[in-house]
Amino acid sequence: MFPVSVEKVQALRARMAGLGIVEADLDEQFVRSGGHGGQNVNKVATCVVLVHLPTGVRVRCQQERTQGMNRFLARRELCDKVEARLTGAVAAAQQARERIRRQKRRRSRRADQKRLAAKHARSEKKASRQPPGVGD
Repeated sequence: MFPVSVEKVQALRARMAGLGIVEADLDEQFVRSGGHGGQNVNKVATCVVLVHLPTGVRVRCQQERTQGMNRFLARRELCDKVEARLTGAVAAAQQARERIRRQKRRRSRRADQKRLAAKHARSEKKASRQPPGVGD
């Protein structure tokens, strides 16, 4: 069915079974690819669009020139996405994005004043440590 080794196909089927993905729950469509591949990708529908109906996860794969290889890779990518959804990796990624957004957010005027006051006090403290005659 797929142009890969039997071991890889068996590993993919076992992973799909472990995640509860059944072939009957998949909606598979073939569309034309774009990009590299020349006349083959322009004439033949090698791009695979795979939708897992129970979860609504959608995958589009056009990495390879052959439809069979793209079918295999699309199923593997679908397993990755479903597994990420089950393990909560999506929530972790969302938290990371929020953390970065908070870090980049502009400080309030009051916070900036306090920060600059602390820097000024520290510089005065350092300046008072210098021996007499230096910097006069």
